[in-house]
Amino acid sequence: MVDQAQHRIQEAMTGLVDDLDKTYLRGMQRSMHLCAADCCDKKESSVDQVHRCIESCSTPLTQAQSFVQNELSQFQERLQRCVMVCQDRVRDQVSADTSESQVAVYKAEFEGCAMQCVDDHIQLMPSVKKRIANVLAKHP
Repeated sequence: MVDQAQHRIQEAMTGLVDDLDKTYLRGMQRSMHLCAADCCDKKESSVDQVHRCIESCSTPLTQAQSFVQNELSQFQERLQRCVMVCQDRVRDQVSADTSESQVAVYKAEFEGCAMQCVDDHIQLMPSVKKRIANVLAKHP
């Protein structure tokens, strides 16, 4: 059951990243390469000037990728914290006297809680995507 939840969140994250890439990042990447090619066409520029020009071209994409990575990392951290709360709730109930049947109940309780975390975070993805898209749309 936990593997299924892990697969669902992974699929949702992959879909989110793919959509952001296709909608925003690839266009930015294309612009970066065209800009860099223009830098190389400047025959009167020195090697250092061309290098700085190319670096300047890559800045918007690098910043956008860093922003996306940071947002996704924060999202994953929130999910992990949710699952850790589930773990703590169960851990607080377990003692040295806990029977095998109680362990099975606690394991099911943990799995149900973790599945709820995944479901809740999958439902948050459209708002995360919208927040990221709003920032990326402001960059050329």
